Amino acid sequence: MQISRNKSKYKGIKRFYYSIKYSFNGLFYAYKNEKSLGIHGILSIITIILGFVLNISHTQWAVILISLAAILAFELVNTAMEAVVDMVTLEYNELARIAKDCCSGATFVMSLIGFIIAVVTFAPKIAHIFGWL
Repeated sequence: MQISRNKSKYKGIKRFYYSIKYSFNGLFYAYKNEKSLGIHGILSIITIILGFVLNISHTQWAVILISLAAILAFELVNTAMEAVVDMVTLEYNELARIAKDCCSGATFVMSLIGFIIAVVTFAPKIAHIFGWL
């Protein structure tokens, strides 16, 4: 029996409510069960505090917030991929390893880009405070 994705038991505002509810369920699950998301949360708070303390520009805020959101999104997709792969097989499988490693690699690349963005944004301001520039 094939299930249609277009047939939802909820319509209108109720469908929207459950969509938001399920999204938060996913976020809470990931933060509760994935150590890397806890680290991301702490680093995001530190980054946002630094943004306020160092009075970054609106453009810098946009870039920082987009990079933080992208890293979070990559982490969530990585968590979902790991869950799906584990659902399919708990035995070692080379293709499962490749899928998990590639998602992890994508998350690492985005995290590295986020770190570079933070350094480019904050380093000149910190250097100016300490008189290094």
